[in-house]
Amino acid sequence: PHYLLEPASTNIIEYSEDFSNSAWTKSNTTITSNSIISPDGTLNASTLTDNTANGIHRLRDSVSLSASTDYSLSVFAKKGTLSNIQLALINTANSNTSSRVFDLENGVLGESLTNQTLSNSKITDYGNGWFKCEITAQLASTPNTYQITLATKSSGNATNASQVTYDGDGTGNVYIFGAQLEQGSYPTSYIPTNGTAITRAAETANGSGDAATFNDSEGVLMAEISALANDGGNRIISLSDGSQVSRVIIYYTSANNQINVISSTNSTNQFNSSFIVSDIKSSSKIAIKYKNNDFSFWVNGIKVGTSTSGLAPIGLSELAFDNGSGGANFYGKTRELQYFDSVLTDAQLETLTSWTSL
Repeated sequence: PHYLLEPASTNIIEYSEDFSNSAWTKSNTTITSNSIISPDGTLNASTLTDNTANGIHRLRDSVSLSASTDYSLSVFAKKGTLSNIQLALINTANSNTSSRVFDLENGVLGESLTNQTLSNSKITDYGNGWFKCEITAQLASTPNTYQITLATKSSGNATNASQVTYDGDGTGNVYIFGAQLEQGSYPTSYIPTNGTAITRAAETANGSGDAATFNDSEGVLMAEISALANDGGNRIISLSDGSQVSRVIIYYTSANNQINVISSTNSTNQFNSSFIVSDIKSSSKIAIKYKNNDFSFWVNGIKVGTSTSGLAPIGLSELAFDNGSGGANFYGKTRELQYFDSVLTDAQLETLTSWTSL
């Protein structure tokens, strides 16, 4: 389990669950609604079935988007008699396409069939045979179609994008639920729609304490966190005076897969250290210790930065998922967030940030 904070986002797909609606164009396919239990535990998922044509068996929704702009597409899918789907963003006028095949039997990515930018693809197991299939793409020309396509399997377990064209038998099917299309460099959690695009407001967290809670002279801020995407944005967790003047922060920087910590006093950085991890989308346990002339930075049980010079921050009064003054919001997953009002020993910090008991 984790605490999820996400930015505002809009699901542009107007009928995210009702694939029988005329907004969805069926080509060599049919939809049977409310035929299986969806990932939300309700009998509201659909069956997408091919016909006997030799061709592409697909489901399309027409959309009005912008060229050279990141869009994230997602859908929940489950293996039926067929075990693959393709998810695609298309400009039908010039056949510009970004797509990925998803293997719903083995839970792995198949091949892409694309002549445009495909910056991210992911398949996530949601249990009971359901997978969330995601791509992030952009087209140089204006995208106008969100497409789900049935696909067959090539020899072995490999999936081949060319097999989105095949000779159907009228019974080949997969189960689908929760289509989503949103502007942005990564997909967010599902936003249901039924007749209009729906926007989810940005999420916030409040009530973290006051000046009486925090010790200015020494302490430790620890977080077990992961980012939603490695997209070059700053995302910060701060212990501060309500501004950026005096603060202790843990954050993902604009550099690729970089974690940084800073302790500052009177707008001057007293301790500043960074560390590169393999993937900021995977959880890391991070801690910063602050005290006059005694600072350290820990990542996953390893001390990666120290300083024996500098002043502790003053006037600390709040713990927030931002930079101290409301910017650079931490949109990500938080499994653990701890504050200690006195410094810990190296042995304690190693144990606190390790993944196994020492």
